[in-house]
Amino acid sequence: MEHILIVEDDRAIARIEKDYLEAGGYRVTLAEDGETGLRTALKEPFDLILLDVMLPGMDGFAVLQRLRDSLDVPILMVTARTEDLDKIRGLGLGADDYIEKPFSPGVLVARVRANLAQYARLKQGGQGGQLTAGALKLDPRSRRVFLRAQEVELKNKEYELLLFFMRNPGQVFDRETLYERVWGLEALGDNATVAVHINRLREKLGEGYIQTVRGAGYRFEG
Repeated sequence: MEHILIVEDDRAIARIEKDYLEAGGYRVTLAEDGETGLRTALKEPFDLILLDVMLPGMDGFAVLQRLRDSLDVPILMVTARTEDLDKIRGLGLGADDYIEKPFSPGVLVARVRANLAQYARLKQGGQGGQLTAGALKLDPRSRRVFLRAQEVELKNKEYELLLFFMRNPGQVFDRETLYERVWGLEALGDNATVAVHINRLREKLGEGYIQTVRGAGYRFEG
């Protein structure tokens, strides 16, 4: 049974999340503040973490940053904030996705299930051999990426997005399609998530690989 950690200081919200996830077949552990959530996440294995942004003491961003130093499991930020800068900050620190309050419990379970499924496929190991595009090399078996022989450190979703692009060079994909194919979610969430991850890849790889096709989406060129 997959084990989920919920870090949420609002007990009513935490209880609703826990009840619906347990009904969906998951084992759930609760933590009411950032420091407790961090200790719990590092003490025992979890398959996914739901992390609220606004927490007493150590906020969700600080917890996320510490967790990403040690863990690569999916982390979904849960936030009442709607400012794009907050979303960009969380995704930039390594969050795989985010859910805005208020949300329906059904959407929560769907997002959790999709992220777990995508992560499981990624961890099964790469399929196929090394992918190359100019000075960029990606090895699906080891999940390592090299640019001009220097290893590039990518977050989970950055890696998955790059892998998808390199397996589909020259094709144009809009944000909705990329969100569906990489995050495994149909018509759920804010596809600004895709734009943030593409910008992060461009920062790490340079501007040349992922091109914007005006009015249509994005295309990978080697």
